[in-house]
Amino acid sequence: MKKALYLFIIIFTAIGCYEPQRECEPFKNGRFRFNTILNNQEITTTFTRQGSLEIEVFNDKTDSSSVRWLNNCEYILKKLHPKNKAEEKSVHIKIISTTDSTYTFTYGLVGQTQKSKGTAFKIK
Repeated sequence: MKKALYLFIIIFTAIGCYEPQRECEPFKNGRFRFNTILNNQEITTTFTRQGSLEIEVFNDKTDSSSVRWLNNCEYILKKLHPKNKAEEKSVHIKIISTTDSTYTFTYGLVGQTQKSKGTAFKIK
């Protein structure tokens, strides 16, 4: 019985200490792809981030945003040429885990508690 209890404690401790990989530096610059569902249809956005500029292509339309890094894994996107009031709002993005070629992130409008989650794929 004691052996089972010790084994349980060791397994619980190992699981409780697990932290996902979070190496954000390789994803600060590059070309990426993000897929999402919009109106029951899968759509793909591609974007290139270089320094303080991000250029996004969505539905054959190109848009650009400024990038302001808060720390190694969080940044704020602000459209450079907003077309309406909604586009004037900045988006907060936080990278929560990474792999060799992807990063999973949360995103939402600055100042709002509602967040969405996505995964971006680095295009080589």
